[in-house]
Amino acid sequence: MPQEILDVQVKSCQQLSEKEYPEIITLCTQAFRRDYEPIYKTFQNPTHILGRHNGELVTHALWVTRWFQNGNSPLMRTAFVEAVATEPSHRNKGFATEIMKGLTLKIQDFDIAALATGSPGFYIRLGWQQWRGRLFIRKNNSLIPTPNEHGVMVLSLPKTPPLDLNAPLSVEWRKGDLW
Repeated sequence: MPQEILDVQVKSCQQLSEKEYPEIITLCTQAFRRDYEPIYKTFQNPTHILGRHNGELVTHALWVTRWFQNGNSPLMRTAFVEAVATEPSHRNKGFATEIMKGLTLKIQDFDIAALATGSPGFYIRLGWQQWRGRLFIRKNNSLIPTPNEHGVMVLSLPKTPPLDLNAPLSVEWRKGDLW
C-alpha cells in the first residue's frame, strides 16, 4: 500500500477531458523514454485507469479488448493491458501496484487478462503468469508465428477456462505492436 494517497479514476477514451489525453501521452513518453503518441493512436477504444497524487497524473494503465486463443480452444475475450506507466520521480511508492490491483477489479467480466512486458517480476508478484508456449498472430485465416515476441503474461479471472501455458497462443492482428 502506498504511503501517499493516490486518487484513482477509470475512464473510457470518450470520457477523457481535453487535458487528460496530453497528460497521458506525456507520462507514457517520460516513462518509456520514447514518443508514445504514435503507439497510443493504435489502441482501439481503450479504457484508462488514472492515478493522481496531489492532482498530478503520476501513474496510468489502460486495457483494450482483444481475442486470444489457447491452442484450438474457443476464443477468449481478453482485457489486454497496455501503457502501464509511472512518472519516474514517483516510482517505488506502490502507485503502479495500486493501479494494477484496481484495474484487475474492473476487468472481472473478461475471460482472461494479458499483457506483454519486459518487467515480468512486477507482474508475477501480482498473480500474473508467463506464457511459455509459442506465440502467433491470426491474420487472413492464417497463423503467423511471432518467434521474436516474448514477455506475454496472462492473469486468470473468474471466467478463465483451464489453460495450458505451454500450448500455442494466438491473437488477432492489429496495427502497431502485435503483442
